[in-house]
Amino acid sequence: MIAKAPRGTKDVLPYESYKWHYIEDAVREITRLFDYKEIRTPTFEHTELFERGVGETTDVVQKEMYTFEDKGGRSITLKPEGTAGTVRAYIEGGLHSLAQPIKMYYITPVFRYEKPQTGRLREHHQFGVEVFGAPQASIDAEIIALAMTLLDKLNVKNLELNINSIGCPVCRPKYHTVLKEYLAEHLNDMCDNCKERFERNPLRSLDCKEEKCKKATMNAPVMLDYLCDECEQHFEELKQYLEASNIPFKVNPMIVRGLDYYTKTVFEIIYNGNGSGLTVCGGGRYDGLVALCGGPDTPGAGFGMGLERLIMVLEEQGAMISEPDRLQVMFITRGEEARYKAFQMISSLRQEGIPADMDHLGRSIRAQFKYADKLNVPYVCILGQDEIEKDQIKIRDMETGKETDIPMDQLVYCLKEMLEQ
Repeated sequence: MIAKAPRGTKDVLPYESYKWHYIEDAVREITRLFDYKEIRTPTFEHTELFERGVGETTDVVQKEMYTFEDKGGRSITLKPEGTAGTVRAYIEGGLHSLAQPIKMYYITPVFRYEKPQTGRLREHHQFGVEVFGAPQASIDAEIIALAMTLLDKLNVKNLELNINSIGCPVCRPKYHTVLKEYLAEHLNDMCDNCKERFERNPLRSLDCKEEKCKKATMNAPVMLDYLCDECEQHFEELKQYLEASNIPFKVNPMIVRGLDYYTKTVFEIIYNGNGSGLTVCGGGRYDGLVALCGGPDTPGAGFGMGLERLIMVLEEQGAMISEPDRLQVMFITRGEEARYKAFQMISSLRQEGIPADMDHLGRSIRAQFKYADKLNVPYVCILGQDEIEKDQIKIRDMETGKETDIPMDQLVYCLKEMLEQ
């Protein structure tokens, strides 16, 4: 049987990896402008971290985690999201003792056992940012601005920023009571998942994608009407910062996010191309998470952005993703001595930043030319015993067919001139 990748995973093959490099390079450029430093955390963590940090009652923890027992009897989980591991590293690495705020970003694989579908895989790659040590709304606005700047850099169109506030432990309990009273009257009209969430996490019913649940919650009370003074002021300041940055937004009380750690600000950036309503970025504030994971009381905020989904959107829009410099020079050789000499000359070209290669399979001259043509190489260097004896090399322009004989010691100089034309 031919080996197959596990369901819900996807190879990034050599001819398409440049798309990933294009996005990752843009990520590093934009995060540098915002002064965010990269953090790399393990692919797996102790299961307890996610149970505590993400929330035991969430769908992620209850249904979607890849959890196993290692040979030491420890419960280990492949990370389903990036925030909890970053919080653990912030605490364990003593970053809370440094000057605050600490601004970090990561590009990492994450794993969720869910039904594979368009734009959603069981293993996918996530770009995320996390900021610790600043409770101000300006940080919420900054991470949103960072995400929007990146998407603008990538030329993603048809985007809509949705923002909301889901309050804090002071004001949310009262809202939960009112919301549950409302939902109790409509529970029979809702899906099984929302019925399960009714007791443990009624907020999640507001962003259910089932049409009957959307209809049932259409007139539900909203958290914005129950915010305490502090949360209300924080949300007003966020809106002012976004307006000052000329970032258009829509207040959407149905945005609640799916993880328990969020407080105050939550947001989603939605791609509306072809009426898809696809979330390409989501995040918010989580002021109690560091303390919940055993660290000092520290405010935090962040977001996650799926790279596979972003590539899918770019391809749907027909966005031009720049391919890297292709192979510029191919050596075609006759005889063993010529192959050794070509290998030496290729090393010199590479040291000068010119991508070059040779045939390694011992093909005929004709087959070597066909190979170079398939690779769409602009210049071919032809080297045989005659050229070696004359201390010359022949360069062929593959577009025009013109051939030029030059001294071997002038090869780098001549090729640089040709490639710059």
